Amino acid sequence: MEISEITKSDFEAFWPIFKDIIQAQETYAFDPELDFESAYQLWCILPQKCFVIKEDNTILGTYYIKPNASGPSAHISNCGYMVSPHSRGKGIARKLCLHSQKIAIELGFTAMQFNSVVSTNEVAVNLWKKLGYCIIGTIPKAYNHKRLGLVDSFIMHKQLKL
Repeated sequence: MEISEITKSDFEAFWPIFKDIIQAQETYAFDPELDFESAYQLWCILPQKCFVIKEDNTILGTYYIKPNASGPSAHISNCGYMVSPHSRGKGIARKLCLHSQKIAIELGFTAMQFNSVVSTNEVAVNLWKKLGYCIIGTIPKAYNHKRLGLVDSFIMHKQLKL
């Protein structure tokens, strides 16, 4: 497996999976009707960096990294991760998160924060906890889950260095 910076052709290849994930409305607070160009801008261009993980030229997942806020809070990073449904359960999200923490430190970030981890996404919540993230807040009924209705979201944080 190889992690590298994303190209537009990588995102084009991953687009059907990206679209399915946002249309499922179970984990991401993105407009389910987002078109390709808007999604590409949101995921690949606006963040500071974006990466893919590939095996045999097949994209297994992707993540972006950016400052969580600007100015005096620009030292805290924010990431978003997506893994292909066919690649889940193989440690891909773990690899992407560990890679993103390394990149965050290289970019000068001292912490990482996830602003809205859907509480029903137990696999992600448990993985982030195993990797040292703490729930520092709960946003009641923050996410309108397609099947479950309004559910809580968590704010999760990890100090990377002082």
